[in-house]
Amino acid sequence: MSTSETTRFVRLRVDLVLEIDGPAELTEAAEGRIDGDEFMPEEERVQARAAAREDSAEALAYLVEPFDLIREVPGIEMVQASWSTEEVEYDPDALEWDLGEEDGEAEYEEGTEGDEDTDGDGRA
Repeated sequence: MSTSETTRFVRLRVDLVLEIDGPAELTEAAEGRIDGDEFMPEEERVQARAAAREDSAEALAYLVEPFDLIREVPGIEMVQASWSTEEVEYDPDALEWDLGEEDGEAEYEEGTEGDEDTDGDGRA
């Protein structure tokens, strides 16, 4: 059976770190989204507004829609989506924020520019 004849599932992972420099604007936008959600029961809406006011990460969660990332990608159908937000301590120099390492990519080190294996013998 060829690849085109089989159903293939792909997990797309996106990891973003955002700096919130306008918490009031973020909260206002989240409350607007909450108020505009015609399917949200009023009791849940009250709780959602309170959560968005207390926590910028919660406010952001009400504004993020994973489907928007893939809406216009042809040949796919989203079968499941989940996302979460959390406030974090961010240090761009810390190893945990080196996103290339997670994918198995070699870390770029200063001074290695031009040191590449051009003849395939495993040596630079």
